[in-house]
Amino acid sequence: MICGHCRREIADYSNFCYFCGARQHGTPAATPRASRRLMRSSVDSKIAGVCGGIAEYLEVDSTLVRLIWILLVLMPVPLVPAILGYVVAWIVVPQAPLPVSSAPPAHEPNSHSAA
Repeated sequence: MICGHCRREIADYSNFCYFCGARQHGTPAATPRASRRLMRSSVDSKIAGVCGGIAEYLEVDSTLVRLIWILLVLMPVPLVPAILGYVVAWIVVPQAPLPVSSAPPAHEPNSHSAA
């Protein structure tokens, strides 16, 4: 899928562009809503893809999820639970597969030449 804002290629199931952050309108018909599951993002990750995966699952911007997580870590009481929760999510939540490029395979020129 091509981002309508920055014209870069992103995964077909993305709700936001990984490069410019623009919301993608129109979901592909091949991805049903009922089969949505929480997975760590393989393309929108800073450390392990946990915040990117949560953002994709909740259909919000990943920067917002990261800011909320940082605020939870900086609060004096939930410091250990927030960090422990991230590590547990890193271990438990499966990694999303890498997006498949929709571009046709590159054609190599024929090395046979008539001499």
